[in-house]
Amino acid sequence: MWSYLLSLQYFTLENLVPRGKKIIIIAPDRTTRHLALNDLVAPSFASAGTRVSKEPSGLFRTDRKRPDGLTLVPWQSGRSLCWDVTVICPLAESYVTKSAREGGAAAEFAASNKEKEHANIASQYLFAPIAVETLRPLNTSACQLFGNLGRKISSSSGDDRKGAFLFQRVSVLVQRFNAVLLHDSLPTPDCTD
Repeated sequence: MWSYLLSLQYFTLENLVPRGKKIIIIAPDRTTRHLALNDLVAPSFASAGTRVSKEPSGLFRTDRKRPDGLTLVPWQSGRSLCWDVTVICPLAESYVTKSAREGGAAAEFAASNKEKEHANIASQYLFAPIAVETLRPLNTSACQLFGNLGRKISSSSGDDRKGAFLFQRVSVLVQRFNAVLLHDSLPTPDCTD
């Protein structure tokens, strides 16, 4: 859990690990990028004054799939909001044709897949897929969600710039992981000479 924070140097080790505890540092991968993005979304709701539960269990008995988060108080129209984060690369073989036709198509396609995956929650909860492309930030519904969330954060904090900061934090997080993953994919030079 702490590995992505350490590898991206968000905090110093002293701030993260209590005295006397050991920590294993692993290289970030796609899963840690997903977790890092979800760890950015959940506290943003708290900044807006909305309590959330990450990866809530027991919402649905028919399948084992669960969203990444759920607001514990109604978000809109008397219903709580569930969200599910996905990060996709528009250059992947499954998305490259769609991405070549229109910018952001891969994010919209991934968001529609998330909506199909969580179709059974639409009757009880609002659902917002958050699909982030590695080359273009967000799908349309995620932009709307972050826009609404940014307005709520701005009104509760009194700082109008907080909404823009949310979009910037998402972009910076994706760029940092892109840099780390690209660096890790390069061959290491042989320095035995």
